[in-house]
Amino acid sequence: MSFLIPFILVTFCFALWGFANDITNPMVKAFSKIFRMSVTEGALVQVAFYGGYFCMAFPAAIFIRKFSYKAGVLMGLGLYAAGALMFFPAKAIGIYGCFLMAYFIMTCGLSFLETSCNPYILTMGPEETATRRLNMAQCFNPCGSIIGMFVAMNFIQAKLNPMSSDERALLDDAEFEALKDADLSVLISPYLIIGLVIVAMFLIILFSKMPKNGDQSHDIHFFATLKRIFALKYYREGVIAQFFYVGAQIMCWTFIIQYGTRVFMGEGMGEQEAEVLSQRFNIFAMLFFICSRFIATWLMKWLKPAKLLAIFGILAMVFTLGVIVFQNRLGLYCLVCVSGCMSLMFPTIYGIALDGLGDDAKFGAAGLIMAILGGSVLPPLQAMIIDEGTVFGGFPATNASFVLPFICFIIVTVYGWRTHVRRSL
Repeated sequence: MSFLIPFILVTFCFALWGFANDITNPMVKAFSKIFRMSVTEGALVQVAFYGGYFCMAFPAAIFIRKFSYKAGVLMGLGLYAAGALMFFPAKAIGIYGCFLMAYFIMTCGLSFLETSCNPYILTMGPEETATRRLNMAQCFNPCGSIIGMFVAMNFIQAKLNPMSSDERALLDDAEFEALKDADLSVLISPYLIIGLVIVAMFLIILFSKMPKNGDQSHDIHFFATLKRIFALKYYREGVIAQFFYVGAQIMCWTFIIQYGTRVFMGEGMGEQEAEVLSQRFNIFAMLFFICSRFIATWLMKWLKPAKLLAIFGILAMVFTLGVIVFQNRLGLYCLVCVSGCMSLMFPTIYGIALDGLGDDAKFGAAGLIMAILGGSVLPPLQAMIIDEGTVFGGFPATNASFVLPFICFIIVTVYGWRTHVRRSL
């Protein structure tokens, strides 16, 4: 059967989880203000969000192996919708932990989606163009991210009460509760709307005819399969590289808000105005990310994916050094450029690691999705550095904290170069 309609439907799912990822990143700052918490406590949003990916990846792979890629996509959409719609009762209860639970359930769904959709795309055509095909589908992930950022900036950040964090700290309990309730009403609206959109998408895919590529075997030999795939050096190293890449991506896209807010408040702006402008720079970063991904996909006609991964990794390291060293807008411009360097990393690591796994790709995909745990583990470490305010006798801790993404890019670069050399030999 033709792959066009199934390819379009599955590719649209890439945009849907991109939306979830990037409406959530600015919520670290938003929840910190609304609940009067530190950056570290606000970063628990990312712990819950990416923890769901980690916990559900292998159960998703077993489910997909038992049933089909289509069933995995439907399960993912169902959990995604359930988590998003849980924001309404979470707001009614008014406890931060309830929102963390909603994020966790939502990302259990995203784990199903990513474990299903990425290898599903790889099966929709010749194996020799699989990595390019996945890069093309992944181009639409940041399109959803752009919409998520735009919604976060215009319908959440800009509409929250403009009272600063310092002013909120002075409110008595009654005033604080009233302000919190009003701000949470603003925050949950986009999540309720996307929940309804996901329900509609669930019904469209449910009644659509989808190919059964890669669904021939339903036998589950869990430990034997894991032993087989982790015996492959390029797969094992790919999981490690993916862990650090996702950590770097989430750190750069989450803490651009803190980085930009520090820069713009240093120029004399108010806190909310600085936050909104920082989110605008985040959108610029994502636009650059999208353009760069299309360019990288085009360059793969001439350069092997692993070599291109190493080149982009080196560029990311150079720009991250600029983020650390510069304490003005130049550092923010460098942080935008880092996004362009990250554009091809996730799908390229993914494609390289799954190359030649055949039906084992379902469990291989799960290992790579579990590696998204890097987005849960590393951002809180960076948040702890940012909470210090200054380090080394007055150097901005926000700048210094980007040494963590720098280390991550070293690991990604080494993986790309080692794979390139190994395959060249």
